[in-house]
Amino acid sequence: MMAAMNAEAVIRILVVDDHTLFRRGLIALLASQPRMTVIGEAGDATEAQRRAQKLQPDVILLDNHLPGVEGVDALPGLREAAPNARVLMLTVSEEAEDLATALMRGASGYLLKTVDIEVLAESIVRVHQGQSPVSPEMAGNLATAYQTLRQRAAAAAQPALHDPIDSLSPRELQILAEIAHGASNKEIARSLSIAEATVKIHVQHILRKLNLASRVQAAVHAARILGADGKSVPRATPAMPFASGEKQNNPPR
Repeated sequence: MMAAMNAEAVIRILVVDDHTLFRRGLIALLASQPRMTVIGEAGDATEAQRRAQKLQPDVILLDNHLPGVEGVDALPGLREAAPNARVLMLTVSEEAEDLATALMRGASGYLLKTVDIEVLAESIVRVHQGQSPVSPEMAGNLATAYQTLRQRAAAAAQPALHDPIDSLSPRELQILAEIAHGASNKEIARSLSIAEATVKIHVQHILRKLNLASRVQAAVHAARILGADGKSVPRATPAMPFASGEKQNNPPR
């Protein structure tokens, strides 16, 4: 009896994608599906986490390319904000690495944006029922993805021998150097010609990767490393290539 009731329950969905046209089109398509209702939408990771915490959806459709952050990096925060929600990745990436990372960080399924609406609707139902649908095009990458997961698990079981700072991306290293020199988020954004919100997201990633609680600790940590180990990190320059998903902040001429 309970299983039958759950099978007929309306599935409450949160759609997270930074492309407004695609997001609104997807919402319109889902509105035509029985047993489904879109209760919210978001265009970036911060808004998605806030809405997930407020709305507590059953299923979150998550793009992997959001402004300033990858969707897979947003997964832990979304799962913390809505513990009972199941996350279904909806992305253009066919990389086994992205599939492995998504599964490792708690995604329940992984679909490509080329999927038909009928298959998407069926996959949403399957995810809600506790299954893990994966696009047929990605099926061949599952073995590689699970091998990657096993390798990561084995590496995590070993004592850490590397410097955590080595896990930072070139952009994060650059921003860390700016923090060490006392630059504010606004100043960093201006020198890099990116949005201040993007800088804020990078700073959050730096703190998480270095296991630090504040930007003050990050500044002290960076200054100690740069001074003690002689490591050199270049200061920000607008000429540096933009990281994936970063938004340019064109200053007025």
